[in-house]
Amino acid sequence: MSLNDKPAPRRVIGSRPHAQPVEGALRADQVAVLFLPCAMGVEPLLESEAARILGERARVQAGRGGVEVLPRQSQGMAECVFLLNLESRLAQRVLWRVAQRIYRHEDDIYAMARQVDWSAWITPRQTLRVDVTARRSPLRSLNFASLRVKDAVCDVLRDKAGERPSVDTQRPDLSLVLHLDELQALLYVDTSGEALFKRGWREDTGEAPLKETLAAAMLAAADWQGRPEDGPLLDPCCGAGTIPIEAAQIACDIAPGLQRRFAFERLLPFRAHLASWQSIREAARQRRHPPRVQIFAGDVSFRMTDFATRNAERAGVRDVIEFKTADALQRPAPVERGVLMFNPPYGERIDPKGSGSSHARAEQRAGREDFEDREEAGAFFLRLSAHWKRQYSGWTAWVLSPDMKLPGAMRLKETRRVVLFNGPIECRLFRFDMVAGAMKPVRSDAPAEPAPDQSVD
Repeated sequence: MSLNDKPAPRRVIGSRPHAQPVEGALRADQVAVLFLPCAMGVEPLLESEAARILGERARVQAGRGGVEVLPRQSQGMAECVFLLNLESRLAQRVLWRVAQRIYRHEDDIYAMARQVDWSAWITPRQTLRVDVTARRSPLRSLNFASLRVKDAVCDVLRDKAGERPSVDTQRPDLSLVLHLDELQALLYVDTSGEALFKRGWREDTGEAPLKETLAAAMLAAADWQGRPEDGPLLDPCCGAGTIPIEAAQIACDIAPGLQRRFAFERLLPFRAHLASWQSIREAARQRRHPPRVQIFAGDVSFRMTDFATRNAERAGVRDVIEFKTADALQRPAPVERGVLMFNPPYGERIDPKGSGSSHARAEQRAGREDFEDREEAGAFFLRLSAHWKRQYSGWTAWVLSPDMKLPGAMRLKETRRVVLFNGPIECRLFRFDMVAGAMKPVRSDAPAEPAPDQSVD
């Protein structure tokens, strides 16, 4: 399921969330279903994460495009919303499904939304916004469908209180998500507000920063949890620092949502539970501990290393990460064994420091530009693999790339490949063992593809 973060509703093609075969509206105090959308390929990782976060509080089931959560008791719904928003590193949002029905035209959408008692969610003095996602919807205008939902909310509140709320496309109190497939309409309350990858610490970025949720998915797929047996971690091309900062927070057990606010804090069903929310937040603050593994990061660009250092400071982990401005093709291994976590940039930022004007341009732009040709890209990765073989014997490298032929370009044989999506771009997270059998076996539940000698991409 793809969710639109922009103010104006637009047509988005996405996966249909798994739905219960019950139509109608649910009151705010009834047991309902939460849906956690995520990037394709991350569903089993998110299922494991949500089950770990919630324990016995809920049943968790992975579907296409996300995970469904069914709290075991109605009074536990608010606690599940609090914990998932605060603790999930992989979910894009936490959505509360409030209504669903089979539809044929926009009037069915209005009737569905009209059944919800919106006076239990907001007052007329608060604001709302409606976003729409769709997959093979027969409707001609998704904008009109969103307007019908807005009309239903306003009509319910006008009938109850004699006033109607206003629309705020930037920071609404009530953010609704309408998902349409070819037959069924599902209506959700977005309890997160801003997308959950916005952790609250990243202000300095490059031209194509890696989302925090994708960095967390890479670490989860590698089963790196900051335990002593996981080993130290190095990102040799860290950019704005997303991977090492996520790793440092995991190693210190810092909840990803501690530095931000959430939409549920402004919604009526949660007001009676805000004391519980504050207790949950405070408990998360108190559980931080020193890391049990070392984390290293660096970049060839002084500018990007500075960005990453400032971001780490805001994230509260500056003292946990050892930053160093260094060329990935020359940097020696900082310790005897560990894990390389690598999202290779394209073009100028990976040029070695001694490359003259190319490096000067990299310092100015520090972006992820395309290689001029495949030959240039191949030369870089071939030099990188040769450097790793010399300097990183005993290490395990995880490399995220949209190039399915990357192992051949590096003249390395991958021992594992995991399907991950960087936005709409299908990628592979390749695992390379610099010394066969030197590292611990893989324990991740991530969906993995066999090596090329077992299947064909």
